[in-house]
Amino acid sequence: MTEPRDAAQSREDTVTDSHRGGWRPWGLEGRLVVTIVAVVALIFATVSIATGAILGSILQSNLDNEVTEATAKALRTVHDAPQVAAGTEDAAALLASGPFEPGFLIVIESAFGSVTGGYIDADGTASSLNDSQVAQIVQQLGQPGEGGPVREITIDGVGTYRMLALGGGSFAIASGLPVSQVTETLAQIATTVALLTAGGLVLLGLAVTVIVRRSLRPLRVVADTAERVASVPMAEGEVSIADRVPASETDERTEIGRVGHALNTLLDHVDASLEARQRNEERMRRFVADASHELRTPLASIRGYSELSLRDPQLSETTESALSRIQAQSLRMTRLVEDLLLLARLDEGQELVYGVVDLTQLAVEALGDAQVAGPEHVWLLEVDEEPVTVPGDSARLQQVVVNMLANARTHTPAGTEVTLSVGRESSPAEGGRATDSAVIRVHDNGPGIEPAIADELFERFSRADRSRARQTGGTGLGLSIARAIVHAHHGEISVESRPGDTTFTVRLPLPTHADRTGPAARAAAQ
Repeated sequence: MTEPRDAAQSREDTVTDSHRGGWRPWGLEGRLVVTIVAVVALIFATVSIATGAILGSILQSNLDNEVTEATAKALRTVHDAPQVAAGTEDAAALLASGPFEPGFLIVIESAFGSVTGGYIDADGTASSLNDSQVAQIVQQLGQPGEGGPVREITIDGVGTYRMLALGGGSFAIASGLPVSQVTETLAQIATTVALLTAGGLVLLGLAVTVIVRRSLRPLRVVADTAERVASVPMAEGEVSIADRVPASETDERTEIGRVGHALNTLLDHVDASLEARQRNEERMRRFVADASHELRTPLASIRGYSELSLRDPQLSETTESALSRIQAQSLRMTRLVEDLLLLARLDEGQELVYGVVDLTQLAVEALGDAQVAGPEHVWLLEVDEEPVTVPGDSARLQQVVVNMLANARTHTPAGTEVTLSVGRESSPAEGGRATDSAVIRVHDNGPGIEPAIADELFERFSRADRSRARQTGGTGLGLSIARAIVHAHHGEISVESRPGDTTFTVRLPLPTHADRTGPAARAAAQ
């Protein structure tokens, strides 16, 4: 089963997939600018609508007053022109004879029942209304003599008017002015307000963008510092965090400055903790190395005395059994001490003796030893026709292969097929260039590795058998030693496992042409 990813990696993959799909969250700067501009635009729109409604009401009231005054004036004019009241002159002739403002419309009913109408067009010319237009006015307004409030009338071919009907004794009139005066005024005001509002919003957006960007600059500095610190590997080894938020961005009188100051304080604590951890690790590493070194001598003495005592022919059966147990345990303790000493020296960068290592020959020898140690398993070997060579420590690389084969033999049942393969592979690297690697794989068709322990398989003292039974494994240092040796050779070791398919893979960098012909390679060959 493939090694499961942790929750943080899963969240990162989810965010990456979302970005690939086209969705990208807005930053704080964009949200602030858009929110402020949107709120101000909503306020401007509300004020403009309310102002337009009030101004429209005022303009309509003024227009009604003008209609009332114009109607009264027309009534006096008709009264002074008896030929109109007598029906011998129509409304258009009356409009042509007197000064009336453009757009003025009048309908006159004479004493004899004839109804005529006319209006002043935009260029000041008096025009007559046809019978259909007059009928529309009468139908919507009523007979001219009926009176009533100012009403809004729509006339085909002429437009919409505010009209008032008045009676004059032997005749009656209805006159009005066009509503287009009000609508044009409102349209001009609305256009002016819209242009000013748009310009104001653009200026507001630019000003807010500049202010917000300058205000959030310290926060971006904090984020950049946090990203640089997050990219520093801190899992192992000597770690020092040198990045800090500049002092100019840590003013505790501001909210963002307090964040920067808090981050610097946190980084100081983390740096101090990492230094303390490194000191403890170095102290523990020296202790393990010194203790392992010191234990080798008494263990060798115990093993030597037990071997010497076992040669005595006069030993009783009980004593001989006890001495055999002492010898076996001393050998097991010696192996454990040697492993701990090797790990400590690898951690310090020691213990490796570089040369040219033939991985193909190494695999043949390791598989031969495994066949002897585990005859109940099926052992297979797959190698290239040409030998695969790498620079490294032959003894330690052989220990890596032996440990992986021993792990497969120990944790799989009899009859399991174990395949050891050695070859070359190319993999893409940064910058688009391919890198060649020597690859060692140990594959088996056993029951597989439990997912619960896959993440800690290469940790020290990690065991698949939690009961720590002697027959199902050793000390739990074999794979951790293999990883330490591979890392010391600048390689990688990994495992993929599912029931019936488990593969341990070691990748070691192959030397480039310059490496193969350089002084170091020639010295190693000698």
